[in-house]
Amino acid sequence: MKKSLGAKTIVYPTPVFIVGTYDKNEKPDVMAAAWGGISCSQPPCVSISLQKQRYTLKNIVEREAFTISIPSEEYVAESDYFGIVSGKDEDKFLESGLTHVKSKIVDAPYVKEFPLILECKLVHTVDLGRHTQFTGEIMDVKVDEKATDTNGLPDITKIKPFTFDPAGMAYYGIGNNLGPAFNIGKKIKKQ
Repeated sequence: MKKSLGAKTIVYPTPVFIVGTYDKNEKPDVMAAAWGGISCSQPPCVSISLQKQRYTLKNIVEREAFTISIPSEEYVAESDYFGIVSGKDEDKFLESGLTHVKSKIVDAPYVKEFPLILECKLVHTVDLGRHTQFTGEIMDVKVDEKATDTNGLPDITKIKPFTFDPAGMAYYGIGNNLGPAFNIGKKIKKQ
């Protein structure tokens, strides 16, 4: 039997995206965002939803660009810090000891130490209520060479991303490989 919890923002997995922007004074800023994911294949797009009072929201609107840096497990404390303080009050790069890099493609910074980066041009904005949803066309994906497989593609076991648990308010690493996508289900499919 299922227990009803009511209308809540609980879904699994929930990503840990570190959203990078510049403010009006060219100061690089990052924030942790969990409401987001891939939203279109062609053109490749990702969407994030931010509360309206977030400092980053204004930066995205003004610059029409953002990055998403995917942190590895070793940076869970820094990633959490990025979500609990505001860039208008603190210099998050200075305080965390991490390095910002200016994207050569979009007007936004990313986190040098994080293994996977999406550089996005803002293409769509939707007011959802308490949040505003931003869709960015992915202009480039960057991956550390040491975090790639033998084909040069991102390797999740080397990237070691982690997820946010919105019900338990905790972070979790990624589990075991359960099988090949678009293949393992063939044993159930009728011929």
